[in-house]
Amino acid sequence: MPCVTTSAQHSSRRSRGILIAAFAVYLALLTWVVLWKLEVPWIGDAARLERPIKLVPFVPSGDAGASTPAEMLINLVLFVPFGLFVGALAPTWSWWRAAVAALATSLVLETVQHLISTGSFDTTDLIVNTAGALIGWAVFVAARRVSGERTPVVMTRMCVIVAALALVAAVAFVVSPLHYGPQRDVVVEHPAPKP
Repeated sequence: MPCVTTSAQHSSRRSRGILIAAFAVYLALLTWVVLWKLEVPWIGDAARLERPIKLVPFVPSGDAGASTPAEMLINLVLFVPFGLFVGALAPTWSWWRAAVAALATSLVLETVQHLISTGSFDTTDLIVNTAGALIGWAVFVAARRVSGERTPVVMTRMCVIVAALALVAAVAFVVSPLHYGPQRDVVVEHPAPKP
C-alpha cells in the first residue's frame, strides 16, 4: 500500500510540474502579446519621455481615445486562461484572490509597456483583463463541480491544451502576413507658456 501512495504522490508532483510549465508558456506568450504584439521585442521612441496615462476607463480622456470593442474583447480573451491556471494551481483561493493576482499581473504589464513605450497605460485594460481572468476562474469552478475528485487531472489537461493552442496561434500569427506592427506612441507636445 505505501507504494501506491508514493506512486500517487509522484504522479501528482509530475502533473503539477506539467501545469507549472504550461503556465510559464502562457505567461511568456501573454507578455509577448501585451508588450510587443508578437513582434520582435523593441523599445519605443517615447520611452523615458512624459506621456499621458489614461486613468478614466472606457471613454476618451486627456490625450487618449476611447477603448475599441475589439481591443477590449482581445484583452478579455487573453486573460481567461490566467483564471484557469490560477484555479488549477491554487484551487483553495477565493475569487477575489484570483482577481487580485490578475489585477497585479495586468498592472505590471501595463506599467512596463508604458515605461518602454510599446503601449500606453490604460485603466480600461486593468478592468477588462481582470474580468477575463474572473471568467476563467468561473470556468474552473464549473469544471470543479462537474469533475469532483478528477478536477486536478481535468484542469491539468485543460490548461496544457490552452497553452498549446496559444503557442500554435502565436506561431501561426508570426508566420502569417498579418502583423500588428510596432505601435509608435505619440509624444504630446504641450505649447510653451506665453511670457
